Amino acid sequence: MLNTILSISGKPGLYKLVSQAKNMLIVESLLDGRRSPAYGNEKIVSLGDISMFTNDEDVPLRQVLKNMLEKEQGAEVAIDVKNAKSTELADYLQTVLPDFDRDRVHPNDIRKLISWYNILVKSGNTDFDEKKEEAESTES
Repeated sequence: MLNTILSISGKPGLYKLVSQAKNMLIVESLLDGRRSPAYGNEKIVSLGDISMFTNDEDVPLRQVLKNMLEKEQGAEVAIDVKNAKSTELADYLQTVLPDFDRDRVHPNDIRKLISWYNILVKSGNTDFDEKKEEAESTES
């Protein structure tokens, strides 16, 4: 599931990959459901390719989101990301990912993580299990 969820720089929110054309992708916003083209000159990143820095080795975003889902029991994170202090954000991430690298994970990264998680929960995209995703990709 996370491999088809995209972040596009310069555009707010997250997008689901709908189709591919010759020089662009057709994406659907998880915020409002509108479809639009995403071109090759835009920085497009799949959430399945992102990981978080820790003191030992990087942890896939999939695992961090799964930890958040368990902690929040399927609900959205109650922190107001726009007005939260850096220490409050770091304390929250500490509960989800205890050994995150405080030097390389910035408050804006945590804000983005929480925002993405809330968007995924609102849109019903909460299946962060890697094994199911691998099975789906081999069937295709």
